[in-house]
Amino acid sequence: MEIKKISFLFCFLFAITVVSQNNKKNTGIISGIILDSKSNKKLAYATIVCKDKHNTILNGSVTNKKGEFKITQLPLDSIFLNIQFIGYKSFDKKILLSEKKPSFNLSKIYLQEIIVNLDEVVVDAEISVTEQKIDRKVYNVGEDLNATGSNSLELLENIPSIQVDFQNGTINLRGNNNVRVLVDGKPSNLSSAQLLKQIPSSSVKSVEIITNPSAKYNPEGMSGIINIILKKNTSIGFNGSVTLGVEQGINTRPTGSFDFNYRVHKFNFYGNYGLDFGKFETISFLNRLDKDLKQDINFLDNSTTNFAKIGVDFYINPKNTLSFYTTQSNTNTDFFVDTKTVFDGNLIFDSENLSIFKNRETAYNLDYKLDFKEDGEYIEFEVNYTKTDNPQEDNITENLNRNNREFNFTNTTVSDNSIFLANLDYAKPLKNGVLELGLEARIQNVFNAVETSQEIQTGAGQPSIRQGNSALTYDREIYSGYINFSKEYKKISWQVGLRFEQFALDGKFSNTEQANLEAISDKIFSVYPSTYLTFTPSEKNQFQIGYSRRVDRPSIGQVTPIQEWNSPLSISVGNRNLVPQFTNSFELNYTRTLEKGSINLGTFYRRTSNLIGRIFNVDATNEDRQIISYANFDSAESYGFEFSSSFKPFSWWTLRPSANLYFQDNQGYINNNLEVANNTLFTARVSNSFKATSKLRFSLSASYRGKNETVLAKVDDYYLVNLSARYSILKGDGSITLRGTDIFDGYKINFLSTNPFEQNGQYTLEYSSIYLGFTYNFGKGKNRERARKYREENETQGSGGVL
Repeated sequence: MEIKKISFLFCFLFAITVVSQNNKKNTGIISGIILDSKSNKKLAYATIVCKDKHNTILNGSVTNKKGEFKITQLPLDSIFLNIQFIGYKSFDKKILLSEKKPSFNLSKIYLQEIIVNLDEVVVDAEISVTEQKIDRKVYNVGEDLNATGSNSLELLENIPSIQVDFQNGTINLRGNNNVRVLVDGKPSNLSSAQLLKQIPSSSVKSVEIITNPSAKYNPEGMSGIINIILKKNTSIGFNGSVTLGVEQGINTRPTGSFDFNYRVHKFNFYGNYGLDFGKFETISFLNRLDKDLKQDINFLDNSTTNFAKIGVDFYINPKNTLSFYTTQSNTNTDFFVDTKTVFDGNLIFDSENLSIFKNRETAYNLDYKLDFKEDGEYIEFEVNYTKTDNPQEDNITENLNRNNREFNFTNTTVSDNSIFLANLDYAKPLKNGVLELGLEARIQNVFNAVETSQEIQTGAGQPSIRQGNSALTYDREIYSGYINFSKEYKKISWQVGLRFEQFALDGKFSNTEQANLEAISDKIFSVYPSTYLTFTPSEKNQFQIGYSRRVDRPSIGQVTPIQEWNSPLSISVGNRNLVPQFTNSFELNYTRTLEKGSINLGTFYRRTSNLIGRIFNVDATNEDRQIISYANFDSAESYGFEFSSSFKPFSWWTLRPSANLYFQDNQGYINNNLEVANNTLFTARVSNSFKATSKLRFSLSASYRGKNETVLAKVDDYYLVNLSARYSILKGDGSITLRGTDIFDGYKINFLSTNPFEQNGQYTLEYSSIYLGFTYNFGKGKNRERARKYREENETQGSGGVL
């Protein structure tokens, strides 16, 4: 019944968006092309609005990639035209349409960039202008009140189609956690959660959601790609900002960030730094229903994180740019787990698990771009090298009977990981289209060593015995090339692409106590097509259909056939026979532009072959111990519906609701029996931004995640409500932010599990908190962010260079 109601609501919303326009036959037409006044660059996505003498909106449009627009169905009367584009002065013009002259071509309209001093500006940016491009959605973070003082993982929770499980750091895109997370288009050796926790939200410029990536992108990630774009200011002179804050939950967590740029002559130096430290608690309990056994498990995460990015752009001349940057991240974590087990009312087990993590990642990037004379034609060569050192030590100690050492284990992990990436890209504008060609080489080298020791149970001070020991050298090489071609014809635009990849894997074991472990190897050549078609029947309506082929390759942990002790009652082991899973992904989207906002509706369908899933079995030597592994399944399907909108009921109120409904098959083997869970997940989110005065803004947001089912458990629904306020001070140079997160303490995860044991439980996270922060902006430069090829006029005269 709930699904029927949701489906009815979805259809009702769709019907509202396609209500016919005014039946009055208006024949007036206004057209033109919009350009940058200095560079002559065509400005895409500029907004044009036509009003009558009573200030009533008659019609509007947005420029295409060529900066062109055409507005029809206008009355033959006086038209007041307004053109706006972020960072530019608005353009206004009165136009008279008549029966003798029903159409008016403005030809070329040149917009001027806004030049301001930061000490004259009152910060009033909203989150997010959302840009719908042919193969992605771009969410510009702006001055989102909910993002201030948070990390990038928390930032993603504010974006439609994304759900974050803060209990384990899982990121779901369209209900699926097989998502590829990139930073500035580059992969990382860290897990997505580790990576995003290290990056402060203040360093993020925008988030790209690419659910059907084009052939230009790596095809990894069943549900798509999340690309985090970091800030890089190019303002003239020395500019920057400092943010200091403190978050108070059960524990106190100070935060701080700093970003700057110094632009002089042909050089732009820039950087940002973030510091985050403190403790984070999770309290949980588990109840076995098949026996009188209860567990209380408390988690304490004590982490200190440093993240820095620093770089320089060298504008050789108007056509040549050389850039270099490095990112450095360092996280030290003491992760403490206290477990108490009670059976028949008696404490039978009391253990402590202390895990020490030291995640260090360094990345270096060198980029050279050559712009040719024709606007849009360029060639770009980029090299990126990333190295990660991730040692870890787990110590499990049984406290109840210290002379019985049977349950005392130590895991020691050494992990060194490096990725070398080289790209060569070329773009050539053709008549009403663009041709893109590219080559890529990606080489990954991994060394992973794990040793598990168990103490003797005959008394304290006895030597340990090794239960597992392995070292794995794991090398992957991927060589690829792609071709993309896009074209526009009247109301239709389309793009087709092919990506060719040669994949090779070589894995070798050493120092292992497990006999007859053969090397892991695989070679495969694959082709990944992608295509998009956009139909724009009018300025207010747009339809888009897309398709791409995706792949998910087994990770090193999924293929390593060496047992790793997670706890005395849980062991993980990989499956060296795993093969990649392939996904065919289809989607259909509709965008409706309204007088005071827009509505987006979408649906998608995915079919995956050789699905990688989990196997859960009871250990034959201990019925209370669980062994976790992986296997390939035949296939699985998922589909869903999405709704999002941005609406401005009044000039002081911006409303952004969104809702998603997903259907997905989950499969897994439990005690050698195939289990299938047909999961239905509903999520909803609404964000309100209120402008009380020119200096004071409020934000109220709420999100809901419905019941969720896997082969292991059924998870209850939960909700979050956040409230924020920001006040501008120091003539706009400073601001104070106050934020309450999960103000009703609704983030509690309750679950019921029947496999492999009958049990229920709850996880309660330290998510409810209050944040107080202060931001100060400094610098007197021109506040404009431009593409690399934009240059000051004094640099273009008499400059030398390659071309």
